[in-house]
Amino acid sequence: MATPAVPAPYGLRLPASVRVPPAWPAALARRAHLVPLLAVVALLAVPPGGAPGSGGTVADAASGVLVLWCAVRVARARVRPLTRVAAVVLALPVVGICAAAATAHDPAAALPGLVRHLQVFVLVPAAVVLTLRDRRDLTAVAWALIGLALVQGGVGVVQYATGTGASYRGEDVRAVGTFGPTDVMGMATAVAYGIVAAVGLALGAPARGRTRVAALACAALLTVPLVLSFSRGAWIATVLACAAQLAATGLRRLLGAALTAGALAVVLVGGLGVGSAMVQERVASITRVTAAPDQSVTDRYTMWAAAAGMWRDRPLTGVGLKGFPAYRDGHASLALSSGSDTAGAGMGFRRQPLLSPHNMYLLILGEQGLLGLVTIAGGWLALLVCGCRRLPAARRTGRRLDCALVALGLLGWQLVDFLYADIGGPSTVLTAVVLGAAAWWALAARPPADRPGGPGADRSGGPGAGTPGRRP
Repeated sequence: MATPAVPAPYGLRLPASVRVPPAWPAALARRAHLVPLLAVVALLAVPPGGAPGSGGTVADAASGVLVLWCAVRVARARVRPLTRVAAVVLALPVVGICAAAATAHDPAAALPGLVRHLQVFVLVPAAVVLTLRDRRDLTAVAWALIGLALVQGGVGVVQYATGTGASYRGEDVRAVGTFGPTDVMGMATAVAYGIVAAVGLALGAPARGRTRVAALACAALLTVPLVLSFSRGAWIATVLACAAQLAATGLRRLLGAALTAGALAVVLVGGLGVGSAMVQERVASITRVTAAPDQSVTDRYTMWAAAAGMWRDRPLTGVGLKGFPAYRDGHASLALSSGSDTAGAGMGFRRQPLLSPHNMYLLILGEQGLLGLVTIAGGWLALLVCGCRRLPAARRTGRRLDCALVALGLLGWQLVDFLYADIGGPSTVLTAVVLGAAAWWALAARPPADRPGGPGADRSGGPGAGTPGRRP
């Protein structure tokens, strides 16, 4: 018997078995405002074109569209989009960034750094705060991060298996995804974000629900490319962030997860030999900071000392944006090498200059001084404190717990990772998205509603901070 056809828009007639549920168009329309934000995340899967360091990427262009789109929406709504606290925390970095640009040894050379810092630490996070409306919006962004991590991680695993990755110990086995050997932290960062987001969604989801199963499966799959990235900083930050998420939901769960992870590591590395020799050597190198450290560790600590020396010379404003390369040799010891070697993943051998200390806090301190550290890192601390203050209520009610765990987990990961890395490369815009997601959870004027139009939701499309009809 033939399946009866049903009327459909635009004169189409579809079988009843494939009819689109009536609720779907309305649900998609309610989420249309997320398209510019999700496009930023999705476009990070596109391989960066041009020579390394030659300019922005399509994801950077999409972030500009997102900022412009939010500015137009705010102007048309004619309401105050942020609370006073949110406006102060989000705008605070402008003070230190602009002061460092004005006092730079070459203000013209500092201009690209000014634009980049404003993009990552001010404009894009503020646009994310203005874009997100409720819990479902944040979970949609979390799943977008997981999707990007699966794509980049899948490419990285193939690179390791086929020997087409970046060069590591003389072999082209390092998983770098589509970011290439000049941004070896790019894939590790994207994959780590995916793991933290998946763990947060799983812990905040109902027991035995499909969301929890799917999120846990994604987190388990993503551990493989994270290991194959050979990024020690990403390993440490991921372990600490996930441990904090588990501790927030109960110490018993943290202990059980630790035992499970230890058993899984023994099976994969000890039993199956997944990257055993290289992985074990890389893990052992974490503790070798004084006894026979490798050259990368020596370079890192030498550049840390150089950044501290720059700050001692100019403690208030630092040496200025983009000033680290110019002042590096005057403050670094002879132990610093001329650069790092990069090759593989479709690129030939090249010498990569060491242009930053690979520590965001020391980079800010050296280039922007105490003023920059207080305004930028102080803003991050404010986000962490405000976000943690909302965690007990989420745990007590069980509502929006997934949002709390995802936002605070991502923020915690970034703050730990900044001890071993700084901004730079095509993946930097993803850091801005993460800071924006954390800011939305921490700075919303009232607890985010479960659905648009609910109690506490801002019907103007903002983060629930303004009063309808009130002019700025």
